[in-house]
Amino acid sequence: MTEPRVNYVPQQPTGNVVRDSALGLVPESLEPYLVLNKAVWSSGPLSAAELEMIRLRNARKVGCVFCKAVRYDEALNAGLTESKVAQIDDDHAASELSQREKLLLRFVDHYLEDPGALDAELASTLAAEFSAQEITHMSIAVVLFNTFSRCAVALGGMPEEELPLIKMSVPE
Repeated sequence: MTEPRVNYVPQQPTGNVVRDSALGLVPESLEPYLVLNKAVWSSGPLSAAELEMIRLRNARKVGCVFCKAVRYDEALNAGLTESKVAQIDDDHAASELSQREKLLLRFVDHYLEDPGALDAELASTLAAEFSAQEITHMSIAVVLFNTFSRCAVALGGMPEEELPLIKMSVPE
């Protein structure tokens, strides 16, 4: 396990994995994040399974061991299976995922690597499959998940090896 850069154990644990992490040291900043997180998961046009695929692809690109191990109940209830999760890798274009799912992951990769250079082919393909509202929701989801996972990695304390599957609800 890497050495944590910020050691934090709350005096009064809340039972909320996010509030009880080092992020709990800045509740003024954390609370708006949690409001946005809830809105992304509950108020947009993408399904919870699609959002979880976005979150997991981001986690794999960033290398957040904890994020890779988590599966949100909402996504599992929306039909996300471990078989699909296993296909969210660097070879996802050749996987058995649906064209929509492959395109979703392609968008995540593009967004994380070079968000300003959307080529005409990808833009056209996205517009044919997703509404403008869905593309915007994808963008907000990627930025939210990426920010949170990068923060977790930057704070340290990550295990060096994969964790067992952790099932939980979306933190509020």
